[in-house]
Amino acid sequence: MALRSPELRWLGALTRPGRLAPSQLAALASPRRRRGAPSPSPSPSDSTPSTAPATNGGVETEGPEWKKVSAKRFGIKESMIPAEAWNVLHRLRSRGYDVYLVGGCVRDLIMKKIPKDFDIITTADLRQVKDTFSGSAVIVGRRFPICHVHDNNSIVEVSSFNTYAKGSNSSQIYSSKSQNCSKNDFVRWKNCQGRDFTINGLMFNPYSEKIYDYLGGIEDIKKAKVRTVIPAGTSFQEDCGRIAARLGFTFPKETAYYVRTLGSSVARLDKGRILMEVNYMLAYGSAEASLRLLWRFGILEHLLPFQAAYLSSTRFKRKDKGTNMLLVLFSKLDSFLAPNRPCHNSLWISILAFHEALARQPRDPLVVATFALAFYLGGDISLAVDIGKSISRQHDAGFRELLEPQVWNDKHLIDEVQGFAALMKRALTEMTDEYYVANAMAKIPQAPSSDLVFIPLQAYMKVVKLIECVQYGKKERRYEPKSDGNINYHNLSYGTNAEVTNVFALVVFDTLYPSNMEDQHDSGS
Repeated sequence: MALRSPELRWLGALTRPGRLAPSQLAALASPRRRRGAPSPSPSPSDSTPSTAPATNGGVETEGPEWKKVSAKRFGIKESMIPAEAWNVLHRLRSRGYDVYLVGGCVRDLIMKKIPKDFDIITTADLRQVKDTFSGSAVIVGRRFPICHVHDNNSIVEVSSFNTYAKGSNSSQIYSSKSQNCSKNDFVRWKNCQGRDFTINGLMFNPYSEKIYDYLGGIEDIKKAKVRTVIPAGTSFQEDCGRIAARLGFTFPKETAYYVRTLGSSVARLDKGRILMEVNYMLAYGSAEASLRLLWRFGILEHLLPFQAAYLSSTRFKRKDKGTNMLLVLFSKLDSFLAPNRPCHNSLWISILAFHEALARQPRDPLVVATFALAFYLGGDISLAVDIGKSISRQHDAGFRELLEPQVWNDKHLIDEVQGFAALMKRALTEMTDEYYVANAMAKIPQAPSSDLVFIPLQAYMKVVKLIECVQYGKKERRYEPKSDGNINYHNLSYGTNAEVTNVFALVVFDTLYPSNMEDQHDSGS
């Protein structure tokens, strides 16, 4: 949902479609290169166009022109809406209720992006929605109650126009509108006034194929602006970071000011809520952009102070591209993910701990590559050493975390890999300890202090177990690494060890041995 909330939320996620993984990791030693139902007739309530301005108590006020735009203009087709959403739309409409897709999914369809989910709003009240889907729907939420409709292992969120009119006299509200405005227009407009950002205040009737824009959201999409519906300082909104990171949009100056000013209040949120929001930022395909925004607006030091300290110590500048290993790692992770193909939180937690260990003690590229292989192989260090020592590709020498390569015998290489595993486990442990978190930025002048720890014990233990397989050289029982080159995104989202370690190793190898290095090697030889 994209309605107002007094809380501050820093989401982040979702950018571009993911892609299949490259060839199986066992072959990494050799060089390579990568990379519905028919629509019924239009609803009668949508047949009367209106371009009335917004009104307040019967007095017309300045505001964006109301627009009704054909979805065909943006190339939106029925096939872009999943079957689960169509099922809910059809069932409600068959009972005589008006239905619309609303919020971020409309924005994403206009931008030709893959929506993370499809939210629906209807003229039915929530009890009627629940009765329509008897046994498969539940009403959730107190302040802004909605209905979760379960369909084919998916959840479709359904809200009601009537929910937002609670406590007000609808007849008095309607009598105060402009005479040029239809009642249906006013109901839609009134709901949009409760949205957070103009680009989320769009409604789409998939039957009439009309998009309703009462806030100027389409124009803001064109300008790539995240603009609040009301002044940001009056009721600061919750989705800034997530939306801007995902879409590559910018903030107006007023919104940017309040992001900086209110950023520290994120620490007052429930830890479970923070984990959910950070997961949105890092697990859905726009982690690099999210980290950049969090750093820019001074929020990273409250959420991930170890990573903020690293960026500060490296004198990172926002315009730097491809030179910061932390951001490159997450950029490579982004290339495998998408809104509809996320990863489990254990993957990005592993990457954070992996990089923190490297930042503390740089290593030989072969040690790093062999560790990644051993991680992928479930602790089979001997095989990892055999594969690692056969790598002939050129590594990226631009990272301060990588030392000059040297020649290793098997025993010393194994010792180095296991030593690095121990350091990675220690880094992860300190990232989840309030004392160490609070002191993470102690060396940075005038830096804020945060003892916020939101990584849950279950995720910590899962990653520690994977690291210890390498640290102690004991292969996990019944563990079999993936033997093909594809990513099973269902398993990745649920965090199966084989899939998490598979993508982890792919991310590390893409960072160590980028394709442009192979091109330079080929041209030089």
